[in-house]
Amino acid sequence: MKMDVLLGLQWGDEGKGKIVDVLAPQYEVVARFQGGPNAGHTLEFDGIKHVLHQIPSGIFRSQILNIIGNGVVLDPIILKKEIEGLGKFSIDYRKNLVISKKATIIIPTHKLLDAAYEQAKGDKKIGSTLKGIGPTYQDKIGRSALRIGDILSPDFNEKYHTLLDKHKTTLSFYNHPLDKLEEMESQFFEAIEFVKTLNLIDSEYVVNDALKAEKRILAEGAQGSLLDVDFGSYPFVTSSNTMTAGACTGLGVAPSRIGEVFGIFKAYCTRVGSGPFPTELFDETGEAMRKEGNEFGSTTGRPRRCGWLDLPSLKYSIMINGVTQLFMMKADVLNIFEEIKICTHYELPTGEVIDRLSFEITDMEVKPVYKTMKGWFTSLADVRSYDEFPSELRDYVSFLESELMVPIKLVSVGPDRVQTIMR
Repeated sequence: MKMDVLLGLQWGDEGKGKIVDVLAPQYEVVARFQGGPNAGHTLEFDGIKHVLHQIPSGIFRSQILNIIGNGVVLDPIILKKEIEGLGKFSIDYRKNLVISKKATIIIPTHKLLDAAYEQAKGDKKIGSTLKGIGPTYQDKIGRSALRIGDILSPDFNEKYHTLLDKHKTTLSFYNHPLDKLEEMESQFFEAIEFVKTLNLIDSEYVVNDALKAEKRILAEGAQGSLLDVDFGSYPFVTSSNTMTAGACTGLGVAPSRIGEVFGIFKAYCTRVGSGPFPTELFDETGEAMRKEGNEFGSTTGRPRRCGWLDLPSLKYSIMINGVTQLFMMKADVLNIFEEIKICTHYELPTGEVIDRLSFEITDMEVKPVYKTMKGWFTSLADVRSYDEFPSELRDYVSFLESELMVPIKLVSVGPDRVQTIMR
């Protein structure tokens, strides 16, 4: 048995939560492998909208074991609130939610450092969610972080204060205020006591034992491939590996045990925060796209930047992830357009036309080269099969498949579970 991986191919917000929820009945285990509470996975069913930040999106299926893996950075305060929010659904989280002892802990001063670093960048801000993600990963790589297993240690408070003192020294350099720290610490330690009551495990053994037992596992990524710390639009990226390789390191699974790789993308593009976005629309078309797609961050509430689909970047993400199946989300958002554009190439300032992402592209103004297609300009609300698609939408899907060389197996035409069309 091999582990399947589901991840985003753009700058995040592709609709991963919804797809995990749709695919979940096929799996016995769903595992998050990276990121933290900067993720916002939105699920909608029975007319109710749910947003998960750290808990895997299989949590609403009682028969599924949900694992928060070692690659995740975990905020105990947000986790406690998330779990309390699940109370009204009668979910037995003590049975179907487990947490890796090797997951790294976000402590209060990580959030203060995040704010201090971002403020110091001035007009070169990267658009951090200010959840403390980056500073936590910094401490992880710097070998000074705290991990979930540490909270069970009798000297946890000593370890905490060693890290706290280090952070205070840095914060004093930035003259960043500490007036909210006492209140944050009170919430933090209350949450730590709550986390101690949860099922804390050596997750790498649980995952590999499940594979040996022929159980089906789905690894769930956060953010998107173009935000990968190595292969994304650096430095305007997140602090973890958001690609397939991150599922291996974030769960302790060998590369040879990876099965299907499901790549999710929107029928257009969005981005939150700073960084290059070649197809971004600054006109009424972009505003209409934002309004129709309700493109506001599920974690921050910030309006998302919107633009046409970008094939060079999508091909790049497919390549580095080894994508085997594509899922296209939010096709219904394009209902309102009589014409739809697709970026097929970039024109460089030198006049050269390319279809690849080079190292220099982050610092270079590129002009998108578009193919224009006829829009379907009709509602997809009641569509329940591919055969019911307007011919223009089928043409759109066919063109993308011919360009991307990977089958589009699923098209989402609305937020609800039932508006997910398998081909």
